[in-house]
Amino acid sequence: MAKVAMDAAAAGAGTPTKFEKAYLQLYEPSRDGSLSKPGAPLQRVSFQFNPKELTIAKTAKWARSTGTGNTRSGPPQYQGPEPSKLSLEMFLDASDTQNDSVVKTVELLLGCCVPTSSSHDQKRDSPPWAVFRWGGITGFLSYISSVSVKYTLFTASGVPIRAVVTVVLEELAGQPPGQNPTSGGLVPRRVHVMAEGDTLPALAYREYGRPDLWRALADVNGIDDPFRVRLGSTVLLPAVEEIAPVGPREEVPGAVR
Repeated sequence: MAKVAMDAAAAGAGTPTKFEKAYLQLYEPSRDGSLSKPGAPLQRVSFQFNPKELTIAKTAKWARSTGTGNTRSGPPQYQGPEPSKLSLEMFLDASDTQNDSVVKTVELLLGCCVPTSSSHDQKRDSPPWAVFRWGGITGFLSYISSVSVKYTLFTASGVPIRAVVTVVLEELAGQPPGQNPTSGGLVPRRVHVMAEGDTLPALAYREYGRPDLWRALADVNGIDDPFRVRLGSTVLLPAVEEIAPVGPREEVPGAVR
């Protein structure tokens, strides 16, 4: 289990940084039941205060052969990874306004633990999909598996106006058991929301250090024209081992030799 401390001093003394708010972007589940791309965007849950730390957990399945008398023999055999988990805390406070904004945010998060109306209507009961984003940090495509709320302050009439919410996100896509994590099908690891000025070559360079991987990103996401990707659309970002071609690098469109 890895704990990532968010200490501004660790970013480097004297280096100006742009302040950005963390948020959870919610999506409808895919209509075809695949895990390759989310459905339509739903609400965005913005953090009132950025988290102080994030906890990322990754485990793997191992099997050991049993000898005579229930004794273990031989080294453990790798059976594949379990889905990653991301745990974080959200601090909510409405002590200045004394309104019900804390309650509404908590209700929205709790509602992520039940199937969406559209998936239920299609008899594909599935919770909303979610992606955590904070500046350069983009989490994996996931669902909210657990929400725990602790109310710590109330108005005189009993309305909660301060709370600490612990949210656990579990990875949707993962390698099948028994598959080498650097082989097999293209499994998306993260999602990027295209912003003003973004292009696939620029995204491939920023993500992998390889602008020539723009075509692989286009193929994974079913994009015909890499220069006409809509603002706000999502681009899946597989691990580099899953999309890096073997052999000479491809020509980047529009590059000057």
